[in-house]
Amino acid sequence: MTKKRINLALQGGGAHGAFTWGVLDRLLSDEDLEIASISGTSAGALNGAALKAGMIEGGREGARARLDWLWEEVGARPDMRIPEWMVPFSLSSVSRALEYSIPFMAADAWSRAVSPYALGGFYTNPLKPIVSQFNYDKVCAENSGGPCLFICATKVRSGKVRVFKDSEISTDVIMASACLPTIFQAVAVTDPETGLTDDYWDGGYTGNPALFPLFNEALPEDIVIVNINPLERRETPRTAQGIQNRINEISFNSSLLRELRAIDFVQRLLAAGKVKKGEMRRVLVHMIADDPLMNELSVATKLLPTPYTLARLKQAGQRAADDFLAAHRDELNEQSSVDLVEMFQ
Repeated sequence: MTKKRINLALQGGGAHGAFTWGVLDRLLSDEDLEIASISGTSAGALNGAALKAGMIEGGREGARARLDWLWEEVGARPDMRIPEWMVPFSLSSVSRALEYSIPFMAADAWSRAVSPYALGGFYTNPLKPIVSQFNYDKVCAENSGGPCLFICATKVRSGKVRVFKDSEISTDVIMASACLPTIFQAVAVTDPETGLTDDYWDGGYTGNPALFPLFNEALPEDIVIVNINPLERRETPRTAQGIQNRINEISFNSSLLRELRAIDFVQRLLAAGKVKKGEMRRVLVHMIADDPLMNELSVATKLLPTPYTLARLKQAGQRAADDFLAAHRDELNEQSSVDLVEMFQ
């Protein structure tokens, strides 16, 4: 079978990024797929960095092991198996229980009323001990091997997107990409070329994920988006947490939808012969998602990474990737499997 080359675009969404963990685990197990590049934001940035680090260290199995390690660290427990007594409970019921738990409601109220800067010298970023264990000098050096890696963050001062690549990527860049401003202090990143330092927030506000870095002639035409923020919700949220969660989902999907609209416009121009060959890039779009599952989950499972929810989300991601490959493998490198016009209607 001919090997299929693809680019991956990995969304952010807190602990729901464990769904992407499952997707990547399944894709890496398929020897007939080659991941040429990754664009990641927030949790997608963590997943992308773990995949590349592991692949350089030990190929596909090294990448899978590194992803397992990452989410074991996030879940704060080495044994990620689902306890037998929890198996009968659905992920949605656990999500609702977490949303209405006293610890979550207290933490949610605290984040809305108190700035993370109020903690002063007691503040620490909980992601730093995890992401600092990646060897960025090796992982992101020029010509380091493995997929190209692009990390998206939002510049606080200008509100513009910034995409970091190769040797620009550091521990601070990963933390910046995942910096929700109501929870974390902005992350300062110094540009090695200019020497200027800027503060950054979560990349989801301006690119979740950014697709334009993947429009490179050296990369394959196919972009596989792993979407963990539902594009549609069946019901209008009524609770304060649900309303805020949907606001964030709409905000974090808006930049992706804008880029997809631009892609659709260019593809229609190419199909109509209105632009010369080579002037614009042909792009084939695919998406791996489980919107019905994500519709059942609340913001609580994004912010409380319990081993149970992470393990269930990984399983859901593996199933979604299986379903995608069964339905659309033959379309890879041939045509888009997403109907963009229908998506926008």
